[in-house]
Amino acid sequence: MSTIFLGSPQFSYTPSLSSPKNPFKLPISIMATCIHSSRTKSPPKNKPQINNNVYNYVKYCQPNFPNLITSNPFSQKSLKVEEEEGEENLWVKMKDEAKSDIDQEPILSSYYVSSILAHESMERALANHLAMKLSSSNLTNTTLYDLFIGVLTDDQDLIKSVKADLLAVKERDPACISYVRCFLNFKGFLACQAHRIANKLWLNGRKILALLIQNRVSEVFAVDIHPGAKIGKGILLDHATGVVVGETAVIGNDVSILHNVTLGGTGKMCGDRHPKIGDGVLIGAGTCVLGNVRIGDGAKIGAGSVVLKEVPARTTAVGNPARLLGGKENPKRLDKIPSLTMDHTSHISEWSDYVI
Repeated sequence: MSTIFLGSPQFSYTPSLSSPKNPFKLPISIMATCIHSSRTKSPPKNKPQINNNVYNYVKYCQPNFPNLITSNPFSQKSLKVEEEEGEENLWVKMKDEAKSDIDQEPILSSYYVSSILAHESMERALANHLAMKLSSSNLTNTTLYDLFIGVLTDDQDLIKSVKADLLAVKERDPACISYVRCFLNFKGFLACQAHRIANKLWLNGRKILALLIQNRVSEVFAVDIHPGAKIGKGILLDHATGVVVGETAVIGNDVSILHNVTLGGTGKMCGDRHPKIGDGVLIGAGTCVLGNVRIGDGAKIGAGSVVLKEVPARTTAVGNPARLLGGKENPKRLDKIPSLTMDHTSHISEWSDYVI
């Protein structure tokens, strides 16, 4: 079986129907919740392994925005982050996962070959996959591929952000059982990467192209992020449907955002008019954060909240209009990073006596 795809030579792969499954996983030592035991099993000896991951420690939760309440690290033990060596192994891991999926579902052989296995790098695979997703009858996938690969190969920091997003989704979303399936099927991840490309075009003065990509992403993925918005790395857009982010919004690193979240303005005001989201923030489903307000590092916004004022670092805001858990004068401080724990409900018993 042979497949031809955008930007690469011919490549063939024949699945082995009798070969064992390939369940090995890249170990990652950062906080997460609800990790299934099957995701921590040791790999079989007859399969290649990716090991010797080297970690270093960094301080976390230092405010990136002025005028925020200064916060200390959540604990004396800093978070572990993957070095470049581990990130480079991510592409090898994805190709192994693709082969394992073909062994399980040979009918998807051509799809996995053209999408993953025949590409020499993650940049080329991503450019090809986004081009296929966002193309239309009058906007060819070849044109988009050439545009996307040019942006991705020109900026190595961009592809590092892509890898950080992949790691974030796999670690925080229990529905994500492999990197390759996130890469191919999770529209929140794909919308975020398309935005990264659009943002580079926007910053380079190619605003017409950037807005066109925004429009196609909105139509295809139901995610509307203005190309002028600034987004950090390690981002999880969980489910992602209905996410809206305005032009002057800023989203920090390691942020988790659920579906139907709006980071919007308050009216016809021009200039800097959208929210600024700090590092490690968790924003629950259906939340609206409106205006040029700051959400401090490590804060948590409960689902369905409407936030119109600043939320201090490491606090929880819930309700419509949103109020701080513990009160404005002495808000309760979080001791864990909410975007990593993905804990949406622990505040309920202390905030409300509501009982079903």
